[in-house]
Amino acid sequence: MSQQFVLPGSYKKWTIGLIAVGLLAVLYGFIVYHPFAHAGHGQNVNSTHFWAALLQNSVYFLLLVNTAMFFMCITTMAMGGWQIAFRRVMEAVSSAVPVMGVLTLIILMAIVWGGRSDIYHWLDKSAVASDDVLNGKKGFLNPVFYSVFSIVTVFLWWILGKKMRSLSHQTDKGPMDYETGKKWIWNNTVYASLFTVVFTLSVASTLSWFWLMSIDPHWYSTMYSWYTFASTFVAGISLFTIFVVWLKNKGQLEYVNEEHLHDLGKFIFAFSVFWAYLWFSQYMLIWYSNQPEETKYFVERFGTAEKAGPYKAIFFINIIINFLAPLLILMMRGSKRNWTLITFMAVLMVFGHWLDFYQMVMPGTLHEHGSMGLFDFGVACLFIGLIMWSVGRYITRYPLDPKYHPFMKESMIHHT
Repeated sequence: MSQQFVLPGSYKKWTIGLIAVGLLAVLYGFIVYHPFAHAGHGQNVNSTHFWAALLQNSVYFLLLVNTAMFFMCITTMAMGGWQIAFRRVMEAVSSAVPVMGVLTLIILMAIVWGGRSDIYHWLDKSAVASDDVLNGKKGFLNPVFYSVFSIVTVFLWWILGKKMRSLSHQTDKGPMDYETGKKWIWNNTVYASLFTVVFTLSVASTLSWFWLMSIDPHWYSTMYSWYTFASTFVAGISLFTIFVVWLKNKGQLEYVNEEHLHDLGKFIFAFSVFWAYLWFSQYMLIWYSNQPEETKYFVERFGTAEKAGPYKAIFFINIIINFLAPLLILMMRGSKRNWTLITFMAVLMVFGHWLDFYQMVMPGTLHEHGSMGLFDFGVACLFIGLIMWSVGRYITRYPLDPKYHPFMKESMIHHT
């Protein structure tokens, strides 16, 4: 098996091209959108759009690359050996967490400490003082708590993910005897458990309240954290599945076959349905209750019977791409074992849930002035290019097959 992978020239060109396009988009935003022109609430739509686009893309792609490590940790805790054949791909994607985390924190700190109350209304001290709801939440919706919580969380993601990757590299040194393998599996499981706890208490619980739901501080949903988790989980699996297929096409990942692809397809299918279940449950309960403080969230995205909102098309496209498409296409066994079809669906899921995050961020910041344009896609190109750079850097430094992993044989003979 080939242990040292060399990046093809086309990959490098795409990486550099996407980063260049992204940097040009950000530069264009600095020149045209005047991001530092003001820090007031709702005074400059273009300035708000600049920071909202950075917020949406940074948070979305950070959560996606972090999902790769979470998936690796939960399968490790389950003693699942089937994923070892493409484990290094998940490690490579998760290696982007430090870069994406630093960029995300810079953007978040610029928003919070720059007093961008057009993004987070709770940054407006006068509004907080005169608003009972905002005043009641100021204990945790304040710059200090927000910043400390965000920095500590991203740091824990980085340090625990780094430990998991370093443990994986130990398997490249040579075969393990029984006692050494037993101790290694124990350490691997312990750190996987720690990462899972941190991930669950952040992404699947509190973090989405701060980074996303606090954009609409008067609105609340008990399902919002799970909804955010489901969106990023299915998109995160889709992201590293794209790299699995690409590397397989390049003659790497010798022991990855249709059985592994089938299981990845099942995860994409299952969690697309799970995401749709949470979407419908949240929407249905708010529609049924019909309370103004709750329906406001969907009125901004869907509009009213008298006037359609600017996000209505995205609202329906979101359901079509992220639920109906995987439901109808991936339900069949053959489709989950088709390399081309899985690649198409994986790309579609990453794009579809990017749209989902767009409608989670933009209506609460731009309100009726929202319009998707080349700037939004340009910013996305920057983060995609950075992910490609991180993945490319990792897969050329380490063997793509952890051949001395204690569970490698289980992955080699895996079948569904």
